[in-house]
Amino acid sequence: METRNLTHVSEFHLIGFSEDPEMQPLLMGLFLSMYLVTVLGNLFIILAVSSDSHLHTPMYFFLCSLSLADVGFISTTVPKMIVDILTNNMVISYDGCLTQMSVFLLFVCMDDFLLTVMAYDRFVAICHPLHYQVIMNPRCCGFLLLLSFMASLSNSLMHSLVVLQIMCFKDLEIANFFCDPSQLINLTCSDTLSSGIVIYLAPIIYGFLPLSGILFSYYKIASSILRVPSPGGRYKAFSTCGSHLTVVCLFYGTGIGVYFSSAFSGSAEENALASVVYTVVTPMLNPFIYSLRNRDIRKAMRRLLRNAFLHSCIPVSCICTAFRERQQT
Repeated sequence: METRNLTHVSEFHLIGFSEDPEMQPLLMGLFLSMYLVTVLGNLFIILAVSSDSHLHTPMYFFLCSLSLADVGFISTTVPKMIVDILTNNMVISYDGCLTQMSVFLLFVCMDDFLLTVMAYDRFVAICHPLHYQVIMNPRCCGFLLLLSFMASLSNSLMHSLVVLQIMCFKDLEIANFFCDPSQLINLTCSDTLSSGIVIYLAPIIYGFLPLSGILFSYYKIASSILRVPSPGGRYKAFSTCGSHLTVVCLFYGTGIGVYFSSAFSGSAEENALASVVYTVVTPMLNPFIYSLRNRDIRKAMRRLLRNAFLHSCIPVSCICTAFRERQQT
């Protein structure tokens, strides 16, 4: 591989999915539709929760935060990919690559920590129901959200500082459709202490520790649910965790798949495909999981659609009434 000095590196080359011209319109339509479904689905959840006063609770507050993070998550990678397909140009500038990597890490870590906070919220609601309102007060919810953001921002800044210290690259081709942090750091010419910390220590701090918190929360939740005497009570208690548990399995399952794919697979196409599942499919499915498995969200969405329909019909009926009165006169 060719070694390049950083002073001469102004851009990187991304690996697309196909160079076949006949496949480009299909790929663009597919990713554009998935992007629009994801953005509209998450924004619809936020509008439904905001418009229903019964859903102004800590659980739905964190759900809205997760939806915003998912919108930012997918908006970091997919719009650039759609533009690349349209222009048939898979080049990204050095500054653009660094910015995309930083914002991507910010939102993916926000997803990670918000899922952990939501698991803690369910733990308090099920294991300490009498103290739930006291523990999960608005100040505590705001603090947990701020803590998640600051932890995510620190991870993003740490990766950015490490990349800025890289003085040469072995290659300028990133084996993915976006500036994947692991792919970018692996292109460095020499292994430094800072890059080693980012590669090995950061996944433990920002991946394993939140997952451990989720597993511990659900261990305590399961222990508490099993002590409920009636089957109906156990089902009702567990049903409040079903949507969150499904999203956790999807998020970490696809994330682990991306990690092993990049570590043991030498195919750039397989790495890109695994990344699509993690960065595009997962945020797209989250609104459907919460809306289909959560009765309160379904009711709020139906109420929102009904109100929107009624408000759209009122101006039309007024215009028709005025038109009829004018004809009679």
